[in-house]
Amino acid sequence: MKVLRWCYSLLLLNISSIALADGMVVDKVYHPYVMPNEQEVEWRLLSRQNDEANFLFQRLGYGYAVTDNVAIEGYLIGQRDHGDDYGLHAYELEVRWQLVEQGQYWADWGALFELEKQHQVDNWELSSGLLFEKEIYQTSLTMNLFLIYEWGETIQEEIETEFRAQYRYRWLPQFQPSIELYMGEDFIGIGPGFMGLQRFSGLKQLKWEAGFISELGHQGKDHSFRIALEYEF
Repeated sequence: MKVLRWCYSLLLLNISSIALADGMVVDKVYHPYVMPNEQEVEWRLLSRQNDEANFLFQRLGYGYAVTDNVAIEGYLIGQRDHGDDYGLHAYELEVRWQLVEQGQYWADWGALFELEKQHQVDNWELSSGLLFEKEIYQTSLTMNLFLIYEWGETIQEEIETEFRAQYRYRWLPQFQPSIELYMGEDFIGIGPGFMGLQRFSGLKQLKWEAGFISELGHQGKDHSFRIALEYEF
């Protein structure tokens, strides 16, 4: 119970005094769950178009559960830059930790830790996140709060935060529409999304999700589209 009180207090404190990040805020909204003995292959794509440029990121990852409540995943991250050159951008190691059993308390909690290094450049990013999910009748509210520390040879050393939220209607296992919210420095975006899954024999299942996010704080075009596929076995 002390862990739950600490998580709840931290979430409220940071939402009320959030100093928001300036990176690519639109990304996956994480759920605080780890399946025992899971292995997964994941692919993500993020496209952001604004008045200045068209950014494209892709991630390819492989992960597995090392215990019943801890999973590790590694990613290769590709990026298309301002000059339309596409190549390997960074490497990332991710650790997900399910803090409580699903349904044990009034809400489900988890934690996320990420370490990213840019390719061929000595730039680093360390993130720690608090994951929250609450089922409300046939809907689910999921929130992520991240504390991010950046340092390196070509970037300024700084600490930032990001906030993501998803309110989802569990209509069918294969199709669950949602509204998503993303907040970062000079960025507030909202838009529709959906996710779904198809189960097969044993532990095998295919998950998919997508979202279209429009930035609200500025004039001009600023839209982000994300899509992800995840195969668990």
